Amino acid sequence: MAEVPHARLEAIRDSVSRAVANAKITDIHTHIYPPEFGELLLWGIDELLTYHYLIAETMRYVDIPPERFWTLTKRAQADLIWKTLFLERSPISESCRGVLTTLDRLGLDVSARDLDSYRRFFAEQSIEDYVDRVFELAGVDSVIMTNDPFDDLECPVWFANTSFDSRFRAALRMDGLLNSWQTAVPKLREWGYMVNNDINAETVEEVRRFLRDWIERMNAVYLAVSLPPSFVFPENSPRGKLISECVLPVAVETQKPFAMMIGVKKLTNPSLRLAGDSVGKASIEVVEYLCSNYQDAKFLVTMLSRENQHELCVAARKFRNLHVFGCWWFLNNPSIIDEITRMRFELLGLSVTPQHSDARVLDQLIYKWAHSREIIANVLADKYVDLAATGWRVTEDEIRRDVASLFGGNFWNFVR
Repeated sequence: MAEVPHARLEAIRDSVSRAVANAKITDIHTHIYPPEFGELLLWGIDELLTYHYLIAETMRYVDIPPERFWTLTKRAQADLIWKTLFLERSPISESCRGVLTTLDRLGLDVSARDLDSYRRFFAEQSIEDYVDRVFELAGVDSVIMTNDPFDDLECPVWFANTSFDSRFRAALRMDGLLNSWQTAVPKLREWGYMVNNDINAETVEEVRRFLRDWIERMNAVYLAVSLPPSFVFPENSPRGKLISECVLPVAVETQKPFAMMIGVKKLTNPSLRLAGDSVGKASIEVVEYLCSNYQDAKFLVTMLSRENQHELCVAARKFRNLHVFGCWWFLNNPSIIDEITRMRFELLGLSVTPQHSDARVLDQLIYKWAHSREIIANVLADKYVDLAATGWRVTEDEIRRDVASLFGGNFWNFVR
């Protein structure tokens, strides 16, 4: 190995740090919305504190039945969480630290521990201006939303043909269609799609029409679904038939990737509602089968279980139509992001999208990207230092090129 001068190593790390800090990010999977979507846009201190991660953490300490917690107002829930996690004990969890990072980046005095002053700050904000500020602080230039036609709050916005901020791009979410077919049928019929509980030829054509209509209405970037660890394919079930006969043909026809987020166990503890979901190891054979048997289709895949990550990387080495993205949900913790990002770079080089925020509250863009940028920069710098030890010289322009690919370029090259 070549002896690399210390000054050269520091210059490499500085170049990577600058490139990552200045990168404009495409956040390829979020749950945030522009102001035109009304109450679907969550923002502010009370929403940050009542994020479902913090609810679950609080319930480990307080002697309050979940049923009682849900009767509290949003403000009272936030008060309880602030008292329990931030005042009665040190807020060392990643979700707690994220709240504090957000407040600090907004210029608020975290050391004051003054929840009332934080509330006053958010009450003074104009939401349109605040969206701009959050995007600027997070270094994000566009986000992909999660858009569900079966959501009673969201659907009317699309039927109203409302124009909204072009930085918010749509993804057609199909959970209601694929995971709850019997519930979806009456809604589809109400909209004029002549479907039946039995997935016959007419139903197949009508579901395909539904998908085409909504892709066009939303100008959707991709199709997406969240799947349980028990997901198998092919499968003689409504979901299996809908994927094979409707989703995949339309995805190929429209050249829209099919995003699969695999491994969530819904409502392991139903009393906690959204905070009650859990995780399970899924079958990588399902991903391999789809990529092998539908080579004209493109698949965006993230898996929730840490145990699936190595298999997913190996699968991606075999299939060019598979793009691995993000450290999703329970993987969005610094130690795990570091581990998974290193493994991906070592197995797949720069051909991944290492992170997405999965933000449900607008303000979370600030901390999720602040924390992830730091980790990704450290991992990437180590890899360039390893290159330097071989005698290879990487330029600052090449580092900026690589970083731009990781934070959005790879994704757009894959979906277009």
